[in-house]
Amino acid sequence: MYSDSVKEGKTIAIISYITWIGTLIAYFMNSSKKNSFAAFHIRQSVGLALCSFLITAIQMGPDMGMIGKILKFALLVLWVIGLLGCIKGEKKKIPLFGDVFQDWFKRI
Repeated sequence: MYSDSVKEGKTIAIISYITWIGTLIAYFMNSSKKNSFAAFHIRQSVGLALCSFLITAIQMGPDMGMIGKILKFALLVLWVIGLLGCIKGEKKKIPLFGDVFQDWFKRI
């Protein structure tokens, strides 16, 4: 059902979605194996982590509380989409930003 790449990289890919610390751990776990499935999802989760940091910075500004909450909820939805794709063994890019993340972080 799954290709060998998916079988070998699925655990690392799932770890990458568990906070930014999990993303770092997954990156280092994959640095020697260079699994394409894991690398795909690590790139997605790095992008989501950077978006989270940016949203947190925006939320700290004056009168940005509600906008920050809406953006955090949207980020949560994107994170769930990425994680579910990972669990299913799919290289499904997250909506809106998936192509950008794959391009920006192609060295991962």
